[in-house]
Formats: sequence, structure tokens, C-alpha cells
Amino acid sequence: MQNSAPRLLLAGTGSGCGKTTVTTALLRALQRRGVPLAAFKCGPDYIDPMFHTEALGVPSRNLDLFFVDETEVRGQLARHVPADGVGIIEGVMGFYDGVSGNTDIASAAHLARATDTPSVLIARPRGQSLSLAAEIKGFREFAPNTLAGVILNGVSAGMYPFYRAIAEQAGLPVFGFVPPVPESEIPDRHLGLVTATEIGDLPDKLDRLADAAETGLDLDGLLALARTAPPLADQSAPLVPVVDQPVRIAVARDKAFCFYYADNLDVLRALGAELVPFSPLTDRALPERIDGLYLGGGYPEVHKAQLAANRTMRDSIHNAVLGGLPTIAECGGFLYLHRTLDGAEMAGVLDADAKLTKKLQPFGYVTLTARRDNLLCRAGGQIRAHEFHYAVSTDEGADFDAQKPNGRAWACVHATDTLYAGFPHLYFRSNPAFAENFVRRAARKG
Repeated sequence: MQNSAPRLLLAGTGSGCGKTTVTTALLRALQRRGVPLAAFKCGPDYIDPMFHTEALGVPSRNLDLFFVDETEVRGQLARHVPADGVGIIEGVMGFYDGVSGNTDIASAAHLARATDTPSVLIARPRGQSLSLAAEIKGFREFAPNTLAGVILNGVSAGMYPFYRAIAEQAGLPVFGFVPPVPESEIPDRHLGLVTATEIGDLPDKLDRLADAAETGLDLDGLLALARTAPPLADQSAPLVPVVDQPVRIAVARDKAFCFYYADNLDVLRALGAELVPFSPLTDRALPERIDGLYLGGGYPEVHKAQLAANRTMRDSIHNAVLGGLPTIAECGGFLYLHRTLDGAEMAGVLDADAKLTKKLQPFGYVTLTARRDNLLCRAGGQIRAHEFHYAVSTDEGADFDAQKPNGRAWACVHATDTLYAGFPHLYFRSNPAFAENFVRRAARKG
């Protein structure tokens, strides 16, 4: 399948320059024009895509060149960008920041090159004047790239002509500005921004950002730039059902458990799963007639009191998992299976206790290798994954080996023939056989 796939990548000079703010503002402004849209996030982040999703009402997807190869990310764009619309990709960190400090592998720059996507650099002048031009020129000339313009963020309408004249000295066109919108600022917490579902007036905030984008951005110019991108072909191998009848997999979806890759859910559906959402916070028990359980990441530590108070749900999950229900529990879901989390009672599936620390624990990309046969793979099976957490456990498991790109390695994960429970978040397209085995095992539970 070939798709014209008009598209843009919004890159940043670094974290904190306002990529998510500008991206959501642009998405909402283009949506008001009736432009068919698809949103994407470079890298493994869960939270930014939630804001894209809230802005558009359709899932945002991750594009990650550590998890998958260039053919697959081109295929994802070809599958999901409307041919008569635009795909907007939010970059990660700074434009050239990749999987380690001395390479741009899996960076926004790498993704843009691999997909022939025009890039627009978001710059936020802070205590700068002429140095802004030097900064932009450095990004333009540092390495081969697809940079085709600049957006100035956090600049008032009165100061925009001054900063635009400076930025243009770097040799890139300026596609406008987004002024400060303090009433639409999104607060932070220990894993980054708070999640989209926790902001009660988020639609109003997004509309105010769109107002700012409509005032300050050259929307016509950005659309024209997106349409200069060459067509893309989807050459990925199609996924097909691995079961004769759909299997029902319960998926925890609420404020405590909300970190899921949209593509992971797509993969499970393509393999023959019917996904059944439920809330460990508010439902009394697991859904009826389920064949498997998926407990994703999120913020169980923020909602530990409510999770602890829901005794019937904790008992339901305890009995189901220990009774052999095929289960994947990643990060926050893994914490929920502990005996306690910061002293609050959890599901008690694992003979271990967890607590939150003030320090980011070993984090980043990892490759997992199974030490033993388990629910998802045979011994020696590998999949790429990601960790990002402040919690620690008295027993992280030792059924997989995790290895970072820099060579650091450690044991992790509790794995049996019916359970995967650990801090690493899996990305199924890195090795679809893991998801296939989960769905097959769910089909023959017990």
C-alpha cells in the first residue's frame, strides 16, 4: 500500500522548549479547519500522546527506531496518515538526542531522515537575542537533516517581529509563533506531565492554545510544507489472527492504569483479541468471561488509597492471576500485583513490597532476554522494551535479563507459563511472537 502521507515533524532544541504545547495547539487549530489528522510521538513516551489523543479524539501512535526498523515506521505512517490530510509527529528531547549521549540513533532527526519528513524546529528564546540565530544555525548545519523551518514558542506578539528577524538570519523560514498562554499550562509530576484525563478543563485549555496557534502560526505555510513530503509505502508483514475465535482480554483503563501503546492494542486486536476495558479503581471485580488480563503502567502510587479500598477488585485479580489467568503486568500494573505499595495493600499476587523513591531508577531502552520458557516466549527469546519509574521492589524478579544499549545489564521480571510481571514496558512489534503467544495462551487458559 502506498500513501501520499503528507506529514511534518515538530522538533525541539531540547526538553522544555514546548513541543507538546505547540503540537497540541497545531493539531487543534488544524482540526478546526476540517483537516483530517493523525498524530504521532517520536520515542517511547506515553503521556504526550494522551494530549494528542485528547486534541483529536483519535489515538496517537509512537514511532520508535529503537523498537522497530525504518521499514516499520514508514509503514506505520503509511497506514495511519490520511491521504487527504496531514500527519503531525512530535519529536523527543532535542532534535539530535538519541538512545545514548553520543549518537542520534532513534532521535527525532533520525526518524525524520528515515521517513523523509520535513522538520520544523521549535525554539524558545530565553535570555537570548542574536544567540538565537547561532543556536538555530547550529541545528541546521550540525548533521544531515530535514529541517525546513522554525516556530518560535513563548514569544509575545509585540516581540515576534524582533525575534523573527533574528531567527531568519540562520537561513530557515519562520512559520510564526505561539505566545505564552499561562492559563493553558500543564503541570508536571515525577514521571513528567500529569496525564490528560486528570485535567478537568483540558478541552478549554486546548481551545485556548488553538486560538493562539490560529493567531500566530502560518497554518497555510505549514500545510504546504507537509505536502512536500514524498509518498510512503507500507511494506510491513500483515498480522493475522492466531486463534479461531476471539479471546477476551481485560485491559485496565483508568486514571491509575493508562500507559498503553496504541499500537500494542492494535496488535492484540489484529491477532484475534477482543479488548475489554475495566477499572481497578471503581469496578468491583474483573469483567466476566475473560481469557486474559493486561495491566498497563500508570500512576497506581497516586491512587494507592483508592486501589487499597477496593478490596473486592483486589481479591478478584489476586484469585484470577494465581488461578492461572494469562496476565501481562507492566510497571504500574506490576506494582499493583505486589503485597503493598508504600504501605497500602495491593493485590498480593507477588510475595514482595514496593515503594516510591525520590530518585529515577535505572531507566531507558532495554533489550530483554528470557532466562526460561514463559508465557511470552521460550528461553532465549528477546524483545525490546523501555523502563521509566521511581518505584523499587523488594523482588523485581529474575526470569529475564535486561540490557541497556551501553551494556549495563541486570535481572528482572517475574515470568511463569501464565504471567509476565515486571518494570519493563513491552513494545509488541519489536517481536510480535510475544503477543501471539499471549493471545494463544489466553485461548487455552486453565
